[in-house]
Amino acid sequence: MTALLQLEAVSVAIGTVPLLDGIGLSLERGRILGLVGESGSGKSLTAMAAMGLLPLIGGRVTGGAVRFDGQDIGAMTDAQRRALRGGRIGFVTQNPMTALDPVQRIGEQVDVVSRLHLGLSHRAARARTLELLTRLRIPEAEAVAEAWPHQLSGGMKQRIVIAMALAGEPELIIADEPTTALDVTVQAQIIQILGALVRDRGLALLLITHDMGVVAQVCDRVAVLYAGRLAEEGPVGPIFAAPAHPYTAALIGCIPQDGMAKGALRGIPGAVPSALAFPPGCRFHPRCPRASDLCHRIAPLPTPRAEGRVACHHASPPPEGQP
Repeated sequence: MTALLQLEAVSVAIGTVPLLDGIGLSLERGRILGLVGESGSGKSLTAMAAMGLLPLIGGRVTGGAVRFDGQDIGAMTDAQRRALRGGRIGFVTQNPMTALDPVQRIGEQVDVVSRLHLGLSHRAARARTLELLTRLRIPEAEAVAEAWPHQLSGGMKQRIVIAMALAGEPELIIADEPTTALDVTVQAQIIQILGALVRDRGLALLLITHDMGVVAQVCDRVAVLYAGRLAEEGPVGPIFAAPAHPYTAALIGCIPQDGMAKGALRGIPGAVPSALAFPPGCRFHPRCPRASDLCHRIAPLPTPRAEGRVACHHASPPPEGQP
């Protein structure tokens, strides 16, 4: 299957500070790829690279390429990138509370996307907006379209942000921590909506999250980032059943389980290093229980593992019957 979005050994720097190092990912239509890791791992920066937004924060791709439907985003003109964003690529931000313009009515904010990217008239754009709000299970869509952002709950605002992402008829949605600011019940509803969109419309979804439970629930594949490098990538089922990288195993170990004994839930000692002080060798070695002298000196490269890849000198052996 041909990848809709492909990152080919992408490295990124802001100013003189290197932040991402050789990230390689691919995502096909009709699939959900979860991008996980602690804060500071490079998840949001990877999303910005995928959308060609790095110049807005003074960043640049220093190696590799980002391709959308076979086209190098870095080689596009500014006008081509603007047409891509909001059109073929929709974006769902992580904080719906600040994503909407407080002095514009809801309908106007959704209308403008389909007017800009689909060339619809005011009347046709409003009809499309109401259709999207109804599809996203927003009751009384006409009344909501006339409302102001401050009149809506956090969960309702996030649905509006999703409607804006869909209004340009995208082929890819990038959702950056789309449930962070929401309560647990609303989180489940938003994740269910995103999963249904992928199934029903054949979209591709890049879901950026720190919640491994969400990844296990809805994603087809998962890519684990640590300190700007890819640690492990592959199908969700095999990775959750038998994680090869110690960082992946530690993240999965942080998921609460039913019936778990008091004190059994463990965190990961230490913290993700600052980009100004990445350690030599494997960047996870200061926190890793398997680290050896080799890990201190030489950075492991991602190597094939079953249907995925792992970057670790001391990866766990694969389950019996797998390469």
